[in-house]
Amino acid sequence: MQLKNKITYPLLALFVSLFALSCSKDSSTPDTNETADLQQVITLSNDTHELELYTANGSFYSGYNEIFLRIKNKDGSFVNNASVTWVPTMQMASMRHSCPYSAVAKTSNTHSLYGGSIIFQMASNDAEHWELAISYTIDGQPYTALGRIMVREATKRTINVFRGTDNVNYILALVAPAKPQVAQNVMSAVLYKAEGMSGYTVVNNFKVKIDPRMPGMNNHSSPNNRDLVQAAAGGLYEGLLSLTMTGYWKINLQLEDASGNVLKGEKVTEANESSSIYFEIEF
Repeated sequence: MQLKNKITYPLLALFVSLFALSCSKDSSTPDTNETADLQQVITLSNDTHELELYTANGSFYSGYNEIFLRIKNKDGSFVNNASVTWVPTMQMASMRHSCPYSAVAKTSNTHSLYGGSIIFQMASNDAEHWELAISYTIDGQPYTALGRIMVREATKRTINVFRGTDNVNYILALVAPAKPQVAQNVMSAVLYKAEGMSGYTVVNNFKVKIDPRMPGMNNHSSPNNRDLVQAAAGGLYEGLLSLTMTGYWKINLQLEDASGNVLKGEKVTEANESSSIYFEIEF
């Protein structure tokens, strides 16, 4: 019995020590690299935290941007219990305005990564620039970080800003396909209407008609396309885009309201080679 006790108690003590060590591990330190497939764009900071902003390509562009962020404590650990909001603002010479943006939410299956989307109508330039204000709360304590960000001009048209025949200003931006293929691609877009200089709301129950053409190939189209509609109010407009070969495609668009009235865009005919609103894809 004495031998048994001499073996059992040290093993029990070791088990308790290991259990305590595992429980004391910093819960704000991610177990995996949650940004492995992302590239950091910029870091905003205040006296308490550094906010790391990421995208898939390491830049912000005119059009739709999916953006991720992490909040880092001064000791290098990451915050995992924050409530986050953001507001982008374009500072122009004689005025300022915002742009459409989504809520910020914790990214699924991550420890400390937050994400959302911002749709920049225009790029930065020498005289005008974008600022991003991020407000967040941790354990009831509010914080703010503010900084200037660079928004680059997209190489292809992925956003249309226009006034419809109903005298409403709309913002229509391409979301997918981000990596088009010679296939029937899932296509999606977001549609907002402007309410003043800083208010934007999602437009529901409209239709985005698509007509893909290759201007360099006698403006031929493709079969089996499906116009973009919403599956649910507040969501993306989704459809199918058939790309039959690689090269430059112009996706001609028409915006229809819930009653079928065309608010912007023209049908492609022999006399009219393109619509006034369109997206561009080249691959």
